[in-house]
Amino acid sequence: MKNKLIMAAASAGLILSAAAPSALAASALVENAKDNCIVGEQADGYLGVVDGASASPQLQREIRDINQQRKTAYANLAKRNGVTIEVTAALTAEKLMNQATRGQCVRKQSGEWIKI
Repeated sequence: MKNKLIMAAASAGLILSAAAPSALAASALVENAKDNCIVGEQADGYLGVVDGASASPQLQREIRDINQQRKTAYANLAKRNGVTIEVTAALTAEKLMNQATRGQCVRKQSGEWIKI
């Protein structure tokens, strides 16, 4: 199992660059929302609306679309590596959260949103 997790971690790194760039790409609307701490990366590998923030219907649609693309990419990677979607998503989330820039918000495993 440990080897599978190592392979999944390596694959999660690939998802950031080549495996599913469209799943991680965000529109200017989403990027702006991330920069203003309205939307953030979550420990589960998906985008979420920060507690107390208000997201327009268009922003909510884009978040849903991106999250669906991510879920598909995670499922493909998980299948290739013999691990769960949740493991793949969490490993990718760790990388995405570490790439958050100053002023952006991320949601830790505890559920707490923090501003970087």
